[in-house]
Amino acid sequence: MSHQFIDQAKALRDSDAFDLQAVHNWLLAQGIEVGQTLPQIRQFSGGASNLTYHLLYPETLVHHDLILRRPPAGHKAASAHDMKREFTVMQRLQPVYPYVPKMIAFCDDHTVIGSDFYLMERLQGIIPRGNMPKGMQLSEKQARSLCYSVIDKLIDLHQVNYRAAGLQDLGKGQGYVKRQVDGWSQRFVKSKTWNVPGFKPVMAWLQQHQPNDVKTCIIHNDYRMDNLVLNPDDPGEIIGVLDWEMATLGDPLMDLGGALAYWVQADDDRVMRMIRRQPSHLPGMLTRQQIVDYYCEKMGLDSRLWPFYEVFGLFRLAVIVQQIYYRYHHKQTDNPAFKHFWLFVHYIHWRCQRIIKRSGL
Repeated sequence: MSHQFIDQAKALRDSDAFDLQAVHNWLLAQGIEVGQTLPQIRQFSGGASNLTYHLLYPETLVHHDLILRRPPAGHKAASAHDMKREFTVMQRLQPVYPYVPKMIAFCDDHTVIGSDFYLMERLQGIIPRGNMPKGMQLSEKQARSLCYSVIDKLIDLHQVNYRAAGLQDLGKGQGYVKRQVDGWSQRFVKSKTWNVPGFKPVMAWLQQHQPNDVKTCIIHNDYRMDNLVLNPDDPGEIIGVLDWEMATLGDPLMDLGGALAYWVQADDDRVMRMIRRQPSHLPGMLTRQQIVDYYCEKMGLDSRLWPFYEVFGLFRLAVIVQQIYYRYHHKQTDNPAFKHFWLFVHYIHWRCQRIIKRSGL
């Protein structure tokens, strides 16, 4: 496979620029061997929260290909804390879950660029977004192989011994399902606008049918193909899992439910296909139900309560969409892409009700 499909950063946006010399000097002061020449800097366009930059030093150096992550300008305290947490999670997880990039350094000295930031090694590979990179075709067999790899890496994560990794303080542990149902229900009520359904029967059903946590493990909480890095020589092999910002300790089936809310399959209706953000529709990809069956068999879990996790995953997605639309509705953003998000909230509501009706629970 040609390396032309490797994910590349784009030109730096002026509004996201920072003092590169200050970062370079700070790296030297930490004893990180980056030579004397300033690196080339570019920026990755993906990611809606923290900003991601590519720093490329001469290839003769050990640390020549780096990624820098920092919060958007103007976001202080809470986002700055996220950087420290994200760095610590990845640093502790990397030895036991080798798909995490190697961490290089964390900086909480705001005199350098005005916020916390961290640096890690860049993983060179393919990131599947809405579609595979232009000009790249996957055979049915390759797509099936990639699909199994995607699920297997999630299973691997859910089987990590989080205590041995020193991550027992990553979340509150038991009671995760209840906290999530309560928390996302409150978020929806706060962000509701007049033109979307109230979701009251759906929220009541989730309250009534919530199971106890099946187990406590590390969960990614934003597990999608556009957060994965594929081997450019073998696109069925995953070499990296990115974006650990929302990782916590929780119920693995809640993680799978959240992931499959984004899984659009080939036979989905037109509305669902419009929101596809990963190539899950390709011939050879498993359906949501096939993924659930495979996952539960490998994890030794009972899939009979799956409708709860499926409805919760969709409800959580509805809240995320509605929170974005709420900002547009109240003129806190004028991005025209958000104008019709309220229609999708109606659609998810319909999907939730249909699953509830069919579940017989």
